[in-house]
Amino acid sequence: MSLYFDAVAILTAPSSGGSFKSRIYSARNLRATPAQIYALITEAAKWDSVLAEVIDKAGILALERKLSPLLALLLVHDHLLSKKGIAAPAAHPIRQAVERHKVRLRAEFTKARVRRGCASVEQLKAAIIREKREADGTSHFVYPRWVRINNIRTTLDEQLSTTFKSYRRVDSLAALAPEDELESRKPEPRLYIDPNIPDLVAVPFGADFTASSAYKNGEIILQDKASCFPAYLLLGDRGPKDPWQGDLVDGCAAPGNKTTHMASLLAKQKNKKKDKQRIFSMDASAMRSKTLQKMVGLAGADSIVTVLPGQDFLALDPEDPQFEKVTGLLLDPSCSGSGIIGRDDVPQLTLPAAPASKAPKSQGKKRKRQADDHEEADGEQSKATPGAPQASPTDENDIPDGIIDPERLTKLSSIQARIVEHALSFPNATHVTYSTCSIHLIENEGVVARILASEVAQERGWRLLRRDEQPEGMRRWSKRGVREEKPKEGEIGPSGTVDLSDEALEACIRSWQGDAEGLGGFFVAGFIRDPDHAMQAVPAAPKKEPQEQEQEQDQGDDDDEDENEDDEWGGFSD
Repeated sequence: MSLYFDAVAILTAPSSGGSFKSRIYSARNLRATPAQIYALITEAAKWDSVLAEVIDKAGILALERKLSPLLALLLVHDHLLSKKGIAAPAAHPIRQAVERHKVRLRAEFTKARVRRGCASVEQLKAAIIREKREADGTSHFVYPRWVRINNIRTTLDEQLSTTFKSYRRVDSLAALAPEDELESRKPEPRLYIDPNIPDLVAVPFGADFTASSAYKNGEIILQDKASCFPAYLLLGDRGPKDPWQGDLVDGCAAPGNKTTHMASLLAKQKNKKKDKQRIFSMDASAMRSKTLQKMVGLAGADSIVTVLPGQDFLALDPEDPQFEKVTGLLLDPSCSGSGIIGRDDVPQLTLPAAPASKAPKSQGKKRKRQADDHEEADGEQSKATPGAPQASPTDENDIPDGIIDPERLTKLSSIQARIVEHALSFPNATHVTYSTCSIHLIENEGVVARILASEVAQERGWRLLRRDEQPEGMRRWSKRGVREEKPKEGEIGPSGTVDLSDEALEACIRSWQGDAEGLGGFFVAGFIRDPDHAMQAVPAAPKKEPQEQEQEQDQGDDDDEDENEDDEWGGFSD
């Protein structure tokens, strides 16, 4: 029963800064596991409006004085929708307070489904998603679920003939959505093969693979498309005739999707050389490192990846003999998380009405989101099969705290630049990718300008990987770097400009929330070492701040503001 009380405590506690997920994972005195708490909250948030409706119509809060609106919502979610029911002994008084009314609750749940014209719970789930979108004004575009094929364990062709056998191929993201209301009640499975990232497919939002053998065996990874940019930009379209030479480092790796993507790309090269590459993968957080190790195991990458648990990348010695063969580094450090779509800091739940004599402990406001895919994988994690790897192949983008603090952005950009400059100092490094899930210039093009102007970049001959040198799929990607950022009219936010050439901006890759690409805000740039480029003048860049240490380097994987427990495997499915 501690699971539900812990979840209530997390949801009602004042914010202490950082992301919602990171606050769960760093909270003290929790009796339930953080992954279970996160999964319960994010799953309940997807159903909140219907659960509140059911509880209100069943009238149980007026009868059960021990139940608060929030506690009731969480308990009724598991009672109605969890395969295992409420996670508490049958004799527990709080569980009994719900189960005393099981007939009434199930009857009201059925009525809620029938009122929406849904023949099944899955159809009801789709209807709730539509309701939320319409309420939020986001019905103009449906974000897809992105699924990456793991070449260590399978191939795209194999998955098309098994996991996606019943899916109909479409030629655009827009075609994933139901064509009319009638079809939306019984949607046809559709699949879109991405034209930019090899072995990546999109399916309609809400598609659930967590019960499939492909998901459980690590054959498919639920990973946002933009999160796939860094590894692909680094390793490209190489094949057996031109395999990657040397070892690799993922310096800010948890939960592990980018690490396992690199491993998948290496596996596809099928390099038969005896001296195979290694990937050194690390995260400064010991807890996130455990998630990283489990993700690596689930993906079957143990023979390729060496996890360095709790290792701070900035404390790594580039001259250490074990790194002498490192030629490529991937860096996705802590960032503001400002590009992450629809993931509010704390889910704002629609709660049932408290009885007149009870003051509600938590005011619920309509949750603004279509419940990120990422979190869906999370929800299933607490239901994992005993003995199965307790890692979930999910997207690593984490959740922003919603506050734009210029001072914090400046500190983050300083740390980001330090991390990349450290990577450039590895003696035999020839390729480095830098990425964030931020939309802010200071963390993106601003960091690029700063790196190009750095002493290590000029001395060693580092320059940007031009657009015409990028892998084919990335060359075709049209959204590129920007020179200026300013807030929209009537809004307050960061502003600034960066002194980069048109060619340099074309080398930078962007994605934006809310457009027809189905992604959040993301940035990635590649650097290559060109000795002929050494010591050449580069445009002036923002002056370096004094090393703002605070070792705030929660070096989170992806797309996230890494105080975040970077999409732990209690994740979500983007």
